[in-house]
Amino acid sequence: MTQTAYEQAAKLIDNANSEDPNIEQANGKDWPKELLYGMRMADMLERYNSDADFPIKLAIRGQHIQRWQSPRSDYPMDRQGYHKWRSDLYVFHAGKVADIMEKAGFSQEDILRASNAVAKKGIKSNPDTQLLEDVASLVFIEHYMLAFAEKHPDYTEQKWIDIVRKTWRKMSSQAHDFVLAGNITLPESLTPLILKAVQA
Repeated sequence: MTQTAYEQAAKLIDNANSEDPNIEQANGKDWPKELLYGMRMADMLERYNSDADFPIKLAIRGQHIQRWQSPRSDYPMDRQGYHKWRSDLYVFHAGKVADIMEKAGFSQEDILRASNAVAKKGIKSNPDTQLLEDVASLVFIEHYMLAFAEKHPDYTEQKWIDIVRKTWRKMSSQAHDFVLAGNITLPESLTPLILKAVQA
C-alpha cells in the first residue's frame, strides 16, 4: 500500500482522537488524551522497530482510537465488569481502525492484519499482536506508570512488583532487552523497584 494511503489513514486516526474531550498536559501543552497516546505509541514504535509496515503502524497508532466513547463507568465496577469492558474495547477499536483503513483504500488482507492486532488476537503467537503489546507496554512504563503509581499510594512494594512483572510477562525478550539497554526513560522514583521486579 502506498505512502499516500498510509498518511491519509494516519491523519483520519489523529483527527478522530483529536475529538477527545479529556485533556492531558505534556511538554507544557494541553493535548486531547487519546491523540497524545496515539502519538506516543507511534513515536515508541519508530524507536523500537522502525521497519514496521503500514498496517501495523496504523494498528499501533489507533490502538485506543476514540476510547472515551466507551467509558469504564458504563460497566459494573467489579473485576468481571472490567474484563468485559476491556474485551469490548478491543472489538470497538479494531472496528474503528478497519473502517478508516477501508476508506483509505487498504486491502482486506491488510485491514484484517491490523484489526487482529488491535483486537489482541494471538498474543505470543501473532507477531503483529506481540509487537503492539510490546509498544503499549513500553509506552506505559515510560509515560504512564508514574501517574498510575500516584493514584495508588496505598499499594505495597510487593503489589508494585506484581504489577511490573505482569507487564513484563506480556513483553517479548526483544522488548525486555530494549528496556534493560536504557532505550526508554524509566520513571526515576520507580526505577529501583522496576529493576528489582524484572531482575529477580
